[in-house]
Amino acid sequence: MGNVREVRIARRTGFCYGVREAIDKAKESAAAGKRTHTLGQVVHNEGVIAQLQAQGIETVDTLDQVDEGTAVVIRAHGVRPDVLERAEGRGLDVIDGTCTWVIQEQREITRLVEEGYSIVLLGTPRHPEVVGLLGFAPDAIVVDEEEDWEAIPRRKKMALLSQSTQPPWKFEKLAAFMVGRCHELKIVNTVCPVTIRRQEDTVETAREVDLMVVVGGRSSANTKELTRLCSIVGTRAIQIESEEDLTDAAVFADACVVGVTGGTSTPIEDLRCVAERILRVAGTVDAAVHAEELAMAALAAAATPAGRTTSLPEIVTAG
Repeated sequence: MGNVREVRIARRTGFCYGVREAIDKAKESAAAGKRTHTLGQVVHNEGVIAQLQAQGIETVDTLDQVDEGTAVVIRAHGVRPDVLERAEGRGLDVIDGTCTWVIQEQREITRLVEEGYSIVLLGTPRHPEVVGLLGFAPDAIVVDEEEDWEAIPRRKKMALLSQSTQPPWKFEKLAAFMVGRCHELKIVNTVCPVTIRRQEDTVETAREVDLMVVVGGRSSANTKELTRLCSIVGTRAIQIESEEDLTDAAVFADACVVGVTGGTSTPIEDLRCVAERILRVAGTVDAAVHAEELAMAALAAAATPAGRTTSLPEIVTAG
């Protein structure tokens, strides 16, 4: 057996509230008997998508795949205004699941364009949230990594905003760079506070444990950032997509206490499964025997009811 005697799940992890609310709206629509679609994957998690499909909620890539009169859920990332107009024009039952923070971003960027600012947006160019924001500011300059920044032109009036899940340190660094790029600079901090709190709690947990396990998509920027932050505080971290990636007990050879955290697309209940797998694969004899009980206790300590994957009671899809 192994040396792991305890697993701790970071507080304020699992789905962000925007993702949770969009998923809940889709479930409520299906439960009411409506034929329901989501425009794009409501969350980048294959397990969750499969669960939604089991409730009759289909994912579509374009509005052309949706029949008139059926419900279409706009995911938390939001969409361009012309997409909403087209959906309503076709007589679709539009359920807007755009995160309230993203809606605020959309309002800010619209106001700044009207005031004559040239917009610089820190974000991943093809990310759905960025694509949606560009619908409000088509001429905005999108930059991501630091090597892109030199391409930012020099203008008299510029405004800087950020994709909500970008690392705060990167936004701050770009803001400092932008000072030398224009005469008047308007900085609007649109990094989501939930992202910041998630990072803070992950760092706090990392400081208390011997090893961190970060759960999320391999291409997820916010998940990669959590892994990076763990290493900065000096705690070894491994990044996985699901409990199935944990097969080698040797990874935990020098760890007695292991921390677990997850990206915004990772249900917190999945972290319970990861905690249980760690204890079964690398736990002490006693921890392995009580793996399920210990994992449930770790989940209970981390998540308030409002922080769970859903705020809905158990529902059964009509029909």
